[in-house]
Amino acid sequence: MNPFVDIILRSCTVYFFMVLALRVFGKRELSQLNSADIVLILLISNSVQNAMVGSNTSLEGGILAALALFVINYLFKRWINQSKTVKDWVLSKPQVLIHNGNVEFKTLAKLGITSEELDEAIREHGVESHKNVKLAMFEIDGNISIISGDNNLKQTHHKRKIHKTLNEL
Repeated sequence: MNPFVDIILRSCTVYFFMVLALRVFGKRELSQLNSADIVLILLISNSVQNAMVGSNTSLEGGILAALALFVINYLFKRWINQSKTVKDWVLSKPQVLIHNGNVEFKTLAKLGITSEELDEAIREHGVESHKNVKLAMFEIDGNISIISGDNNLKQTHHKRKIHKTLNEL
């Protein structure tokens, strides 16, 4: 087999394996990465490098592997946007966190969101308490959207992140 075709096939195989692994083991958005997630990504990238290029350590091999990843990512995103089945399987759906002041604790637990993180998002939206929230949604991009009953408040969005002081505990 042509070594360049081999690199393309290996790169595509690794790409789809990583998509599947992220689907099975959790899909955190970049705004949600903590130190352990970053270390995992770096280690995974190092571990799959040889699987993509094999013994070919040439510049051409590296560029071809990167190009194959860009192309397969572009095509996969188009497929996601064109197929409802694939979109439903790959992308999560928005989740209700608070409805009419009632916190959905089961949903918080399922998503791994602490009450403190939810309270922080509520405060960042200028709302005093979860009792004043008409609707809080965990969006597919990792944002927590808050809609309050107060028409005078400016609505913002909250990127879920781990606060520095919480990391030190």
